[in-house]
Amino acid sequence: MRLPSEPEPPYQINIVPMIDVIFAILTFFIMSTLYLAQSQGLPVNLPGANTAENQTQNPAVVTIDAIGNLAFNRQPMTLDVLEAQVRALALSGQQPLVVIDADKAVTHGKVVEVMDRLRSIDGVRLAIGTKRP
Repeated sequence: MRLPSEPEPPYQINIVPMIDVIFAILTFFIMSTLYLAQSQGLPVNLPGANTAENQTQNPAVVTIDAIGNLAFNRQPMTLDVLEAQVRALALSGQQPLVVIDADKAVTHGKVVEVMDRLRSIDGVRLAIGTKRP
C-alpha cells in the first residue's frame, strides 16, 4: 500500500516486446519471400542473359544437368519418354510452353538435340531458361 505523500513512479514504455513482434513479422516476410521465387526445374547453373524476359504462362520445364541427364517437371526421364510426354501435353488442346533449363556446362549439342526433338511436335513453343547477370 502506498501512502498519499509518496510520488507516483514515472510511467515507462517497454519497447522490448514491440521489437520482438517486429522481428517476428520481419522473419515471416523474409521466409515467405523465399518461397515466392518459383523454382520449377532442378537446380542447375543457368547462363546469364541481359535480354531475358519473364514468361507469364505456366511453363513445362525440361532440365538438363551438367552431365546431360534430362528431367521433365522434376521427373528424370530419357529423351524418348520426354518427347512422348510433351506430345501428350500438346495433344490436350493447349499450346504448351516448354522452358529448357540447361546447365551452362552442358554441351551445345545436347541442348540442340532436345530442342530438335521438341520442335518436331506441333503446337509446342520453346524457351530457354536464363538468369539475369
